[in-house]
Formats: sequence, C-alpha cells, structure tokens
Amino acid sequence: MYQAFLFDLDGTIIDSELIGLHALQETLAELGLTYHLDELRFSLGIPSYKTMEMLNVKDIPAAIKRCAEIEKPYMSNVPIFEGMKDVIAKLPACGIVTSKTAEEMKDSFYLLGIDHYFQSVVCASDTSRHKPDPEPLELGLRLMDCPADKAIYIGDSPYDMKCAMAAGVDFGLALWGAKSASGFEEARYIFETPLDILKLLHR
Repeated sequence: MYQAFLFDLDGTIIDSELIGLHALQETLAELGLTYHLDELRFSLGIPSYKTMEMLNVKDIPAAIKRCAEIEKPYMSNVPIFEGMKDVIAKLPACGIVTSKTAEEMKDSFYLLGIDHYFQSVVCASDTSRHKPDPEPLELGLRLMDCPADKAIYIGDSPYDMKCAMAAGVDFGLALWGAKSASGFEEARYIFETPLDILKLLHR
C-alpha cells in the first residue's frame, strides 16, 4: 500500500476549473484580448504567471492580481468534489502539489476548512521549477518523508502525469476532473470517482 497520497488541487479536489477559466477570460477581455474558454484550457495545471507569459500579456503582475480579484468571491465557496472529504479522511497521509501560488491558496484552499487533512502543501511559490518538472512533487515527497516508490500522485492534467513520471511516482488520473482518459494511457490508475481511490487501501 502507498504511504503517501499526493493530490493536485484544481480539478482534482475542488471543482474550480471553470471559475479560473472565466476569471482569466474576463481579465483578458479587460485588456482587449478576446478568447473562447476552450482556447484557454491550456492554462489548467500551470502557474498563472506562465499562462500570462504564453498569452503575451505585458503587465503580468497586474493581470494576475486582477484575475485573483475576479476569482476570489467564487473561490471561497468553490465546491469540493463529492466524496473527496471522506476519501482524504481515510488515507494514511495526504499532501497537495499545486500550481497555485501561496497568495492564490490563501484566497481559496485555506478558506475551505480542509487543510487539516494534509500533512504537506507545495504551491508554485515554493519551487523555482514547476509541473511538468518533477521539482514540486519531489519537494512534497521530502516534506512527507516518503520515497517515490511508496507514493502516488493524483491529478487531472497531462502536466500532473508528466510531473509524476519524471519524479518516479505512480500516477492516478482523476477522471472526474479530466473528463476523458484520452492522452493518459501511461497513467497507472484511472479513478472514475474519488471513492475509487480507497480501493488502493486493500491492495
């Protein structure tokens, strides 16, 4: 059985992806840039400053700040995926490895009252390199004092899977967030619901 269960946050634990995409779309519209939501889906799973760089936004700090302002009223009440609380309460040790910054976590994750379930939290502010680079996950493993072969990382994006593979950690796809298993053929597990994760406790 795994010693540590590490999770992505957006689209894996909390149902926040549309909130983030709409906030990004609105921020860009204020800058005179028009994008459909589907055109912005590439941003799911990477840090906000990287997204702004890829969109050629000139004043990145101001754009990130504005995006967070738009998100904040919604993120404080963002839904937690059904069954997730029950799952993380039963697992031996849990951690978070997310592309959100510490500031973004303060305005979302830490308002939800679930942070006590997690022994470690790694966000984009904690490392110089980010998913799909293995550095964030490797830091999470160190904080949890867990070797790579005794851990699993659960996420919903290709960045999550590539990060896990680069770190030598088994990857489980959160299908409820990813919506499709296409492109995730190298995932060790495909979980249709959060409760499916508990089956690993009996292996």
